[in-house]
Amino acid sequence: MNSRVPLAIEWVESKAKAPHQEHAHTRVVNYYGCLLVSPHAMPLEQRLKVTNLANRQSIGAVVVYTGNRRVDGWELGVELVQPKMDFWGLEL
Repeated sequence: MNSRVPLAIEWVESKAKAPHQEHAHTRVVNYYGCLLVSPHAMPLEQRLKVTNLANRQSIGAVVVYTGNRRVDGWELGVELVQPKMDFWGLEL
């Protein structure tokens, strides 16, 4: 489903060991994950904590697709680790 959901994403780079946090948004969502737009490129299998800023729910996720850089950021396909039916706040 096409939907723009505001997100906060958190991750730890293997070299830096310090956590990073950025704002992002979705382009497409489904029960199992989303296509999100991030200000940073990320490698495949990067673990994330994704927070839906509309309802303040957080969930673990993994980058499964790295797309192209667009004007508003990098497209990343993300799979939710333990999907919740109400995570996106939408009827899917």
